Amino acid sequence: MRIAPGPHSAAWNELKAQARRLAEVPTRELFGRDPGRFERFSRTAAGLLIDFSRQHLDETVLGQLLALPEAVDLGGYREAMWRGEKIDVTEGRPVLHVALRQAPGERVGGALLEHEVLEERARMLAFAEAVRTGRITGSAERRFERIINLGIGGSDLGPAMAVHALAHPVPGGPRCEFVSNIQGCHLADLLAQADPRSTLFIVCSKTFATLETLTHAQSARQWLCEQLGAAAVPRHFAAVSLNHRAMDSFGVHPEYRFKLWDGVVGRFSLWSSIGVSLAIAIGAEAFAAFLAGARAMDAHFRQAPWAENLPVLLALMGVWNINFRELPTLAVLPYEERLAHLPAYLQQLEMGSNGKSVTLDGRRVDWQTAAVVWGGPASNAQHSFYQQLHQGTARAALDLLLPARPSCGPEAQHALAIASALAQAEAFMTGYPPEALRAEFEREGLSPARREALEPHKVHAGSRPSTLIAFPQLDPATLGRLIALYEHKVFVQGVIWGINSFDQWGVELGKRLADQLLPSVRDPLGQPAPAPGVQRLLEQLALWREDGSR
Repeated sequence: MRIAPGPHSAAWNELKAQARRLAEVPTRELFGRDPGRFERFSRTAAGLLIDFSRQHLDETVLGQLLALPEAVDLGGYREAMWRGEKIDVTEGRPVLHVALRQAPGERVGGALLEHEVLEERARMLAFAEAVRTGRITGSAERRFERIINLGIGGSDLGPAMAVHALAHPVPGGPRCEFVSNIQGCHLADLLAQADPRSTLFIVCSKTFATLETLTHAQSARQWLCEQLGAAAVPRHFAAVSLNHRAMDSFGVHPEYRFKLWDGVVGRFSLWSSIGVSLAIAIGAEAFAAFLAGARAMDAHFRQAPWAENLPVLLALMGVWNINFRELPTLAVLPYEERLAHLPAYLQQLEMGSNGKSVTLDGRRVDWQTAAVVWGGPASNAQHSFYQQLHQGTARAALDLLLPARPSCGPEAQHALAIASALAQAEAFMTGYPPEALRAEFEREGLSPARREALEPHKVHAGSRPSTLIAFPQLDPATLGRLIALYEHKVFVQGVIWGINSFDQWGVELGKRLADQLLPSVRDPLGQPAPAPGVQRLLEQLALWREDGSR
């Protein structure tokens, strides 16, 4: 399947003209012209409300944006993914994350794949429930009180984010921890607190060879052997991997191993057995609700027309801001503490997927692709980086996530969070124009000289574009909907930009170079010299390491 990317379409050229037309029109003026703007630029579906009325666009722009999915045959690409066709063209494999959350009878990717997915899901959930309830125990017949997930990238960011979001209201399960950073302090701190008799390690690595994950796994195995003996290893290690030979050698229990599919890249893998830590933390029933929420978004994405389709609209807002308003960053700002890890998760999902500079057929793009994604819990952010968002020179588009009800804590405190979110959305859009500022100065009775000195500092330009994503309350089904919403957004943008959202050759290059350099780091003088600049750094680092060992 080869369709010219969106930037080669007639709609793209028209959007350039529309961007020039609106360049000098403040968003607050667009609201002034159209009292029904909220109704025209918001949509509710699948348990979510998306309000994009504060984006800097009008109905003419939206109409041209909605021409892009047809221009690139988005529907054809979407159905090819659902059929299990090899749309990851550089690696020659299908893209199967939607198949991982299917229900019986849906046959996403075919009947055989459906059977394999459902069978493996049942195995994983049975294991998770047995660990959670104490039917599976460690070598000392103690129930597991601490689960330590060893993984990195998609084997860490997804389950860690979801456990933080969902595990707190769920009683009865063991505590789940996540270790990824190769530096080692985090694992050392956890092992210092852990009781080996009640600790279960889960090694998440498709190849069972990821440098960071395998290094941590070996350290954890050594610690366990020192505490309980090598015979205890099989009772304390589970794994999610394709490499059975490596798991045999390591000592992973034969019944504590779970499958991954080659057509599922890490950043889309939370729905698979990579989510076993989440299933242990929240229980099988809640995990099923999590999958059901994602399926609801899948059904909406497949069935809704483009003008009502939440993932498509969210993707088009991004295309408009990145390619036509030249806003290179997206700040993700949840007004829900349980979603504190969502910005980091979306960093990987969006930048790891669409951070590309060549099209599907290998030609260099001459348009921008993925935004730089960042953010944090919005209440804290209001007192840290919102100043930059309101008045700084480096501008960003904004996604504000807001539940109607709190997942915990008093309603009165959550009312303040709602007021803050809505106030900030309005402030980003309206700004504080000179005429409003002058009226304030008049009320305060400031002298003309003081007014003139203060005015340039207090004016807010406004027209900072934001999308508000609201939902009743954070729960497993809602989190599933939110993640699937952003997954489909990434897919839509990749199709429009004509790039492959599912490979990550840039990441692979860094891994390969790290493997090559590791012997020189361990023995700078006994190995062939690397590049001159690296060699000098290694020599200096070696001196400091020797000093520290004395």
